[in-house]
Amino acid sequence: MALREPTLRVTMLPRDTNARGTIFGGVILSHIDLAGAVAARQQAPRNFVTKAMHEVAFIAPVYVGDVVSFYAEVTREGKTSLTVRVEVEAERFSEPGRRVRVTEAEVVYVAIDEHGKATPIK
Repeated sequence: MALREPTLRVTMLPRDTNARGTIFGGVILSHIDLAGAVAARQQAPRNFVTKAMHEVAFIAPVYVGDVVSFYAEVTREGKTSLTVRVEVEAERFSEPGRRVRVTEAEVVYVAIDEHGKATPIK
């Protein structure tokens, strides 16, 4: 099986933590959005805006120092929109080489023109 290349990799820093010392979910959501947008842009050279992010359930915490990888793949293409699946895993700082699945999401992006109106992808 071929190794997947992450669309985005980020080391989590102390500024990203909540009072319990884990990474804010909103920080992870922001990176999901960025990774999905990279995949959308690779699929079609358009300006995209985020329309929806479907059900994100966090299944494991992320800690300071973890390297978080975001794997993004376009799963659906419509006339003006793309759906991108983003899978997230963390490599534990405290246990190098140990990877933990953190969450996943489907993100819908809409291609827009210079006036902010939906435009065909192709």
